[in-house]
Amino acid sequence: MQRKYDRAPGTYVRCMTTTTTAPRFSSIDLLRGLVMVLMALDHVRDYFHGAAFLFNPEDLEATTVPIFLTRWITHYCAPVFVFLAGTSAWIIHQRKSTRELTSFLIKRGFWLILVEVTLVKLAWQFNPGSPRFGLLVIWALGVGMLALAALIHLPFRAILLTGLVIVFGHNALDGFHFDGAWWWRILHERGPIDVNGVTLFVGYPVIPWIGTMALGYCFGAFYGKGYTSEVRRRLLVRLGLACVLLFAALRFVNTYGDPLPWSAQASPVFTGLSFLNTQKYPPSLLYLLMTLGPAFLFLAWSEKVRGWLASALIVFGRVPFFYYILHLYLIHGLALVAAELTGFGWQSMVLEVHVNSVPQLKGYGSSLPGVYLVWIGVVVALYPLCAWFNKVKSNNRQLWWLSYL
Repeated sequence: MQRKYDRAPGTYVRCMTTTTTAPRFSSIDLLRGLVMVLMALDHVRDYFHGAAFLFNPEDLEATTVPIFLTRWITHYCAPVFVFLAGTSAWIIHQRKSTRELTSFLIKRGFWLILVEVTLVKLAWQFNPGSPRFGLLVIWALGVGMLALAALIHLPFRAILLTGLVIVFGHNALDGFHFDGAWWWRILHERGPIDVNGVTLFVGYPVIPWIGTMALGYCFGAFYGKGYTSEVRRRLLVRLGLACVLLFAALRFVNTYGDPLPWSAQASPVFTGLSFLNTQKYPPSLLYLLMTLGPAFLFLAWSEKVRGWLASALIVFGRVPFFYYILHLYLIHGLALVAAELTGFGWQSMVLEVHVNSVPQLKGYGSSLPGVYLVWIGVVVALYPLCAWFNKVKSNNRQLWWLSYL
């Protein structure tokens, strides 16, 4: 609502109402779109790579350099996605009151948790009767938004300090274990929670993700009116380099920041892989520095990036939820067809556990080049639908429910 002030001090009259929307920053949409595309690579690998059913791609005793790096590059997805969700909340806050943003974050948070245990569960398993529910990245986003709904009532510096303390300090909790206590699973230690025959598998303990989203919210200030593109670019370069150098220094010391110390391997290349092999579940300090530092450098570099590829990635970045749900169903559906055509039967893709944990699927799957071909096909197939939905959202901003998709 715009207000036009009279000449008399302290009085005003209301003028016509205008609908304002949060500004779009193409570099943020571009980065978000890039990590969404990389996310599809990881999920295609889960369902199509023959080696995925034999060993963990990060197992240095069994993996190869291409397999390790195919998994490693996708590590950028979750932290960037959660961090930028916080940044988007800050941008929205520039046009909404704190009360309005609080309401939005609470509703959005609960909605995402509901989606995780319904639509996302079904997409991963194709088995609505399965008693196993994964609490994964969408769950972490939802809980992060609920926490941010409370944090935004604090002064900006308090939010920043809270995020820093969580991200830099949560690895001090690595040595604490509470014999599978459900609340500790949710907060910091990955694992299952059994409730009357129902299994909740907490893949994304929430403490570090809450800190990541809080820092993302504070990071949004770089996109405020007080920063020109050039000033912001210089700050992002400095911040990105600082994160990368801090990662390298802490990782080299090998004493704090990650529960998985690196070690010398049989070759210098594998020693380098060991150095990069940080913990995601939950994300360690070093994991977050390793992924967010280059992300800041990418944002600095992409301030003025143009071209068809950038435009395509921006489309994905503007409809991330829509893309996420579609890509899971498409990948799993293609895997069901592949299992049937290769003699394993489509029923083998109706799951009760994670696809890689099904012993009957050993021997199924393709080589790594085949994984990349399927990945490219999935991304290309999703683009027209995402472009269509992006236009729908752009042309119907008055429809509040579209903001939840």
